[in-house]
This record gives sequence, C-alpha cells and structure tokens, in this order.
Amino acid sequence: MSLRDRWRAFRNSCLLSSRFQRWSAGFPLTRPVALSSARALFDLTAGFVYTQILFSCVKLGLFEALRDGPLSEAEIAARLDLPEDSARRLARAAGTLRLTERFSDGRWGLGDLGAAMLGAPGVKEMVEHHAALYADLADPVALLRERGGRIGEFWAYSRNAAAGEMTPEKVADYSALMAASQATFVEDVIGAHPFARHRRLLDIGGGEGQFIRAVARVAPKLELGVFDLPGVAELARRRFAEDGLDSRAEAFGGDFFADPFPQGADLVSLIRVCFDHDDAPALKLLTRIREIVPPDGALLVAETMAGTPGAEPVGDAYFGFYLLAMGSGRPRTAEELSALLSKAGFSRIREARTTRPMLVRVLVARP
Repeated sequence: MSLRDRWRAFRNSCLLSSRFQRWSAGFPLTRPVALSSARALFDLTAGFVYTQILFSCVKLGLFEALRDGPLSEAEIAARLDLPEDSARRLARAAGTLRLTERFSDGRWGLGDLGAAMLGAPGVKEMVEHHAALYADLADPVALLRERGGRIGEFWAYSRNAAAGEMTPEKVADYSALMAASQATFVEDVIGAHPFARHRRLLDIGGGEGQFIRAVARVAPKLELGVFDLPGVAELARRRFAEDGLDSRAEAFGGDFFADPFPQGADLVSLIRVCFDHDDAPALKLLTRIREIVPPDGALLVAETMAGTPGAEPVGDAYFGFYLLAMGSGRPRTAEELSALLSKAGFSRIREARTTRPMLVRVLVARP
C-alpha cells in the first residue's frame, strides 16, 4: 500500500474504537476535528429529515410568504394555514438550515439559502419533483438490486418504446420540468463558449428549446435548431413563436438513436443528455453526431460531472442514485466522457471553463 493508504488504514483502526473517539473529543488538539466529524456523521443520519423540512417550506410557500419582509409566527401560521405551534416548529427548523432567519424583534425572515431558493430558477420545481424520488428511495437496497423505480415513468424517453408517438399533452409535464431545471445553469454554458462565431446550432435532446432560446439573445445572427421527441418538438415550436424566433429557429421531431439528424449545423450541443444514458447508447448517440459535425465544426457536451473537486457528492451520490431510480444512465467524470467522445471519433477534446463547475462542466469536441 502507498503511504497515504497506510495512513487511512491506521486512521480507520483508531476510529473503530469508541474509547479513542471519546478521548479525541476531549483532547484539545483533536477536539475540533472530532466534533466536526461527529456533526458530519449526524448530518448524514438526519439528511432525509432536512430535505423534508425544505420540501415543507417549498410546498407550503414559506419563502414566498417571507419575500416582502419578516413575519411573526402567528402571521406565518395564518399564511400557511398551520397551527401556530407547527409554524413555530417549521420556522425554527428552517432557521437551523439557513432557510429562514430570526430577526431581533422575534419575527422570521428569509435566510440566505431561502433567499437563494427564490432567486434560483428551477430549484423549486426540482424540490417538488423529488417527492417521487423520495418514494423510490424508501427502499434503496431494493433499488440497488433491481435498478429502476417509479420515477422512470415520469421521463418519457427512459423506458417508453413508443415515446416518439407521445402527444405534446402527454410530454408536457416532463418537458416543463426539463426546461425549469435547465434554467439553473444555461447561462453558465453560454458563458463558456463563443456561440456567435458559429453559423448554425443544433441542440439535440433540447426539449422545449430552453437552451437555444437563451443562446439566441447573445448570438442574434446564429441559426438555431432543436431535435427532440415529436411531441416535445411541437412544444418547442410554440415557444419559438412566443419569443418571435420562428423565423430563425426550427424544431425537428424524431428518435435521436434512429432518425436522421438535420444537416448544416457547425455546432451541435448535448445539454444534460449523455448522463441519462448507459455507455452503449451514449456511445451510439455520440457516433451518430460525429457523422454530421463538419471538419470545422464542434460538439459541445454540458452536464453535471462526477469527480468535480469540492462537489463530489453531487455527481456520484445525488445523480448516481437519481439515475439508478430512473433506470437509465450514470454520472461520468470528464475523463470518462472524453474517452467516450474519442471512441465516437472526436480527436480534439478540451474542457471549457464554467462559473459553477459543481452544477455544469463543458467539454468541446472537434473532429
């Protein structure tokens, strides 16, 4: 074993002893580390309770109630239709999680994370959607053994062999969630690449066109296209018309594993698409895209990636189990994704810098 591995083995042998844990919590030099570790372990144990407190705040509209200023516990109870004791309990619990904050006069206002919730588009919708994920995670051992929970039924493309035949009405809910959740990092992707240098952008798996509608604002001469399931493409056409983009933006319906892609784009984008699919289908998709990328063109792949320094649980813990419940896909490191791109025929692959890599990282691949 390496020196680092030997240190880990020694550390763990000490931590296995309850006597050592009591000693380290009392010894001045080790006490801060011991207490921090004890708090971290407790937070892991209590994590589900914390998420349910957040869910309660979102479901009841607590953050919206506090948007215009602090309220007393009685006022919160009236606004949320709760007994006053329950309103007090929720406000205090949310306060320990920085979702609310108690003012000097005893009233409750938004905490920094509660305010951030209101300012982050799509987060509220994802929290509400998590009710389905929590139901699947009620028995995580069964999920690990069988793979795929009920949440997979929500995503039209993940298990439905006839997904291409679904009407706009049947895909509306999942398509709206895709658009809302993309809003949290679309601007980060736009800031990572010079879109105005290109002639035409084709966003594959682009839903209602959330991404290219945002790109349209920073690259007014860029021609735009989105490719998704026929029902979703119809919703995209409606959004383009609403934004006055129907003269420069097209929506194409089809199956991106089987149907031909439209030609002429010198930039193709995959926004949170690869990690929804296992290696074999992801490689098939990338190989098909390589066939339509011209010599002077590029493929832009943007998604949350595993192994991101300082945000490791986001990839392998959160998305690892979310995709397990969905029944399709897995989080990948930038190196793993680059290897798939190389197998698909791309030879020049680089990572473009993003503002918040814990949310999204961007790879640009060229022929």
